[in-house]
Amino acid sequence: MKVSDYIATTIDRLPKGYVFTYADFTTEVNKKEAVIKTLNRMVASGKIDKLSKGKYYKPENTPFGNLQPKQAQVVKDLLEEDGKMIGYLTGYSIYNQLGLTTQVSNTIQIGKNEIRPNFKRERYTISFIKQKNTINKENIPLLQILDAIRCIKKIPDATIESSCRRISAILLNLPDKDKGTMVRLALKYPPATRAMVGALLDDLQQDSFTEQLYKTLNPITKYKLTGIGKVLGTAEKWNIV
Repeated sequence: MKVSDYIATTIDRLPKGYVFTYADFTTEVNKKEAVIKTLNRMVASGKIDKLSKGKYYKPENTPFGNLQPKQAQVVKDLLEEDGKMIGYLTGYSIYNQLGLTTQVSNTIQIGKNEIRPNFKRERYTISFIKQKNTINKENIPLLQILDAIRCIKKIPDATIESSCRRISAILLNLPDKDKGTMVRLALKYPPATRAMVGALLDDLQQDSFTEQLYKTLNPITKYKLTGIGKVLGTAEKWNIV
């Protein structure tokens, strides 16, 4: 089979919005230059789009134009390596997904154990948040919630009170096993985040999970979150003012 036919057939089988590089084909055809030329011809013909240097995607066509690939596709090389999770979408990237804001940001934030300087990729700014816990598929949803709690003051187009109510609703629906895991993960977060997690769980009458967190906090340190007392009756116990 010709290189161009092989590539066209392979791309036809890909889901719309899927991001790929020439390296996804060279293991089969082993002709790098021919692959790159074929991909660039397909870009020129409009069959595929170019995301950034060396990165292409199969566009989804709508009456309003081609849709950009989902954020996880745009940065998937930064999230997974050799089948192992090395990062996860967080911050601005998931506030909308968690129901904390209606805004969608052009900044993609990634949680990683080892961070790097910010950089641009097409229309997105890629930034990083240091994560001290081990990252795996099972704990990523909990790390995303903890990151939202840590950055509750910075959620766009949302008040601390509204964000607190939404996060409380999310925690209410977590299985007990996940609440226990969240508390364990929270131990590697800053004291203000640990206090907020404790206050949120206590407010849901889940205090059996929070004793460990309470013992890690300095009893004379205050954590300022204006208006939080209107939402959490337990804020005072956790020195949140």
